[in-house]
Parts: sequence; structure tokens; C-alpha cells
Amino acid sequence: MISKLIYASRLFIFPIYFGLSVSLILLTVKFFQEIACVLPEIFVITESELVLVILSLIDIVLVGGLLVMVMFSGYENFISRMRIKNDKERLSWMGTMDVNSIKNKVSSSIVAISSVHLLRLFVEADKVFDDKILLCILLHLTFVISALGMAYIDKMSKKLKN
Repeated sequence: MISKLIYASRLFIFPIYFGLSVSLILLTVKFFQEIACVLPEIFVITESELVLVILSLIDIVLVGGLLVMVMFSGYENFISRMRIKNDKERLSWMGTMDVNSIKNKVSSSIVAISSVHLLRLFVEADKVFDDKILLCILLHLTFVISALGMAYIDKMSKKLKN
């Protein structure tokens, strides 16, 4: 009885995954808001300003992809296999990612998102304090080292299984 109750408690995470899908809707709204704001100004803004807008859009896309990956993989790993009527529509990576590969993908995505933020800082470096740039570089390097460490641990654990 206790084991069934504990097993059933995994369903409490479902509203969290649903909340992530709402977050994806909010990101989509923000994406198109950015485009709507830049369109009237397209002939007035500088190339650097346009690059900053495009980097913001890339950032939103990366976060959106991260959300989808976490939602789908987490749902399939912790709740239930997704039932998709047409298997041709099923994404090729669905059902193949375990918790370790999700962590590696998330950490890689965080590094990519951090890279975009760092690039944005460099584009507007004349407006940013040097200590903030240095702090962001250190934070980015921390993300990179963490991602490499997790990938290395995952690789070592797979070697031990074989």
C-alpha cells in the first residue's frame, strides 16, 4: 500500500509540467512582442541595436527549446509515455533520454543561453561596467566547467555499466 502511494505521488509533478507549458506560451507572446516592437523602428535603429534584438530572440528560442525538452523528457521519465497517434509525428529523441542525458542537455542549453547573454554584453560593452563583464565571464565559465563536469561524470558512469 505504501509503495503504491509513493508511486502514485509522482503525479503531483504533472501540474508543474503543465505550468511549464504555460511558460512556453508566455515566451511565445514575448517573442512576438519583441518583433512587433522592432518592426516600426527597423529603418531607424542601428545595426548594433538590431543585433541585440536578434540575440534576444535567439535567447527566447533557446529557453523555449529547453522548456520543451524538460517537459517532454520529464513527463516521459516520471509520469507516463506520451501517446501520440501518429508515430511519424513523434520526435526522434522522445523516450530515449534518461535523467543524466536530460541534465547534460539542460547544462548545454544553459551554456548556450549564457553565451548569448555574454555576446549581448560585448555588443553593448561601451554601456556596461567592466566589472559586470568580468563577473558575467566568470559565471559563464562556471556554467561551462559544470557542463563539462556533468558530461564527464555521465561518460564515466556509462563506462562502469559496460
